[in-house]
Order: sequence, then structure tokens, then C-alpha cells
Amino acid sequence: MNTAVKIQDVKIKDINVTKETIKARFMDGRTISVPLAWSWRLSEATPKQRSNWEIIGDGHGVHWPDVDEDISAEGMLYGMPAPRLRESSTSTLRLKSQEKKTKSNKGAQRIAKKPDFR
Repeated sequence: MNTAVKIQDVKIKDINVTKETIKARFMDGRTISVPLAWSWRLSEATPKQRSNWEIIGDGHGVHWPDVDEDISAEGMLYGMPAPRLRESSTSTLRLKSQEKKTKSNKGAQRIAKKPDFR
């Protein structure tokens, strides 16, 4: 038996960030609250930065320009916290390539200094 279910388009109407929570009011009247720790950028932001937000995507999300954070309505509803980024992969690659150059230069120096036993 097939049952057709219409997924409601969830849109954020208003947002409030406290020291502990991110609270969203949706257009359909629901309110949902998630821990502030779900957004490490907002957790580390000042109260002034947290209060500077804008609704994006016609209510499908919220953007905090001061900390470059975006949270979607679906992410809040389905419990998807923002991942904490580790060190940039670009800088990690740069460090690894520098290590290789240093190691290869040391090897080249050893070869160049190798005594001639002829």
C-alpha cells in the first residue's frame, strides 16, 4: 500500500541565540531549540555577533555574517549539528610538502658531501 505524504516546507520566521541555546520560530508556529554547542562558531562568538543574523533562502536558513555561520531549518529539525573543522587541509598539505622538501634537501646534501673513495 502506497501512502502519499506531503513534506511540509519548513521556514524560519525568527531566531534567538542565548548563552545555551539556538531557538527558532517557524512560519507554521512551531518552535525548536537546539544546544548552542551545535554551532562551534556561534559558541565562540560574542553576544553582539550572535545577535547579527539574517534569514536566508526565503526562510530555509539563517546566516550570521560576523562569524560566517549558516544553519538550515532542516538541520535544526533533523538534529544535524555543524561539524567542527580541523586544521585546513590546504595548510596541512603545505606543511607536508615542506617536510618532503626539507627531507629531500638533507638527502641531497648527504649525497653531495659523500666522500669519493676512488
